[in-house]
Amino acid sequence: MAYQLIEKYFPGLTATQKSQLEALEGIYSDWNAKINVISRKDMDHFYERHVLHSLGIAKVIQFTPGTQVLDIGTGGGFPGIPLAILFPDTDFHLVDSIGKKIRVVNEVAEALSLENVEAEQIRAEQVRGKYDFVVSRAVTRMKPFLQWIRKNIGAESVNHLPNGVLYLKGGDLSAELNEIRRPHTIYPLSGWFEEEFFETKVVVHVEM
Repeated sequence: MAYQLIEKYFPGLTATQKSQLEALEGIYSDWNAKINVISRKDMDHFYERHVLHSLGIAKVIQFTPGTQVLDIGTGGGFPGIPLAILFPDTDFHLVDSIGKKIRVVNEVAEALSLENVEAEQIRAEQVRGKYDFVVSRAVTRMKPFLQWIRKNIGAESVNHLPNGVLYLKGGDLSAELNEIRRPHTIYPLSGWFEEEFFETKVVVHVEM
């Protein structure tokens, strides 16, 4: 499924956003040939499984300009890079412990002239800054993840959702969410995206 899938669900894109999103597949294909950041199988469904999946967060929240977002375990730049394209007035700090993945993120951000992206090779537990939201795509179970990042959530909320975590997950989360004992809301992506891939995919917002 090609780039048109994005415009289907996000019809109000600027010309700059369209060109940046359209360029993503070629840039990632080139990098994937050198460094395997995305599985070959998933590259065949790049816009559905990586870009649109990342942008599921944008259906849950429209970040206020000046919002600070930390992307933990970003891998090759997801969900941070697509979100940074959609929200040019929001600052994104993309971190991963694997250096070659951060190299790709930096190169992609430079190729797209994304001035609101900073990428860093660092472990989640070592990140020191304060952010309005931490985003991620299912790097681990929710309970240890929240322990890693609770120090990084700022106190003052400037968005319509309280500060906290926006976590892209799939499958049955009941046992996992019972462990955390924090206020949370589950947003099924099937409510916005009709593709079969999204039937079990959700965004979980956890208030911190």
